[in-house]
Amino acid sequence: MGRKPRIVLDGSYYHVVQRGNDRRKIFLESHDYDYFYSLLRKYLKRYHSFLYHYCLMSNHFHMLMKVTKAEDMSKLMQGVDLSYTLYYKRKYEFIGLLWQGRYKSIVIERDDYLMDCGRYIERNPVRAGIVTDPTNYEFSSSKFYFSGKESSIITEDILYESLGRDKHERQTRYRDYVLEERAYDKILDRYFKL
Repeated sequence: MGRKPRIVLDGSYYHVVQRGNDRRKIFLESHDYDYFYSLLRKYLKRYHSFLYHYCLMSNHFHMLMKVTKAEDMSKLMQGVDLSYTLYYKRKYEFIGLLWQGRYKSIVIERDDYLMDCGRYIERNPVRAGIVTDPTNYEFSSSKFYFSGKESSIITEDILYESLGRDKHERQTRYRDYVLEERAYDKILDRYFKL
């Protein structure tokens, strides 16, 4: 049975997830994360795409991104996945499949879901029990939004600007938004889980 065709549209937003094969750790040390960032920077630029939120966990990653041209999504992800696989295999003398199949993606059809998806992504280390506060997790976009940490790979979420008149107000409101426990969190978790 063949794979279902992927729904990719010009100028659309996507929640993308890629897992290590057999839940294998794909990031073993801090340099691995740095190398992955460099690949994201390279391929986002090459394919005129935008990264709004991300979280790199030890055995998988989440990204909220936008591609300008539909056909560039698979090229971007293939470039990142293949380049990182070659790096990982060479560095760790690994033989076998690094990734658990192809990446998964879901179209974010409504702009008002963008921040909910970003919130889901940035709360991933909290749900996993690694940290209690997303800003204590180093490998995500939370510090960009919570405290204004510079990033060469993140484009500011289009709804973030609407949270306040100045940077401090936006940071405070976004932090409150992400940290607040909500009754519908379990529903959103199921919706955004790929």
